[in-house]
Amino acid sequence: PPDSRAARHPGTVYSGRVTPAGIEAGAKFSQIAAQSGRTPGQLAFLWCKDQPGITAPIFGPRTLDQLKDILPALELSLSEEERLACDQINPPGSVIANFHNSAGWMKMQVP
Repeated sequence: PPDSRAARHPGTVYSGRVTPAGIEAGAKFSQIAAQSGRTPGQLAFLWCKDQPGITAPIFGPRTLDQLKDILPALELSLSEEERLACDQINPPGSVIANFHNSAGWMKMQVP
């Protein structure tokens, strides 16, 4: 999107994180959200919130509109069908992009 970090900061780590696989996953995720009558942000929050073992999902809205979008999801739950559809896009234990492993300290070998 035009207001995304990748679009606002071309040629940086943000734009380098955008991959064809990530774009495809985002499109599929957005379809699931639309089918359920939710925004992608709400669905993403619910997917995190309703994972086993998660007691306090953390979200960081950049704008007031983003906060207003997420707040209704605090009172909602993800259906099993929605969770399974999301898990098909990004199965538990898998990744779509490897940018989380790019920091030097994450590659350090611990004795």
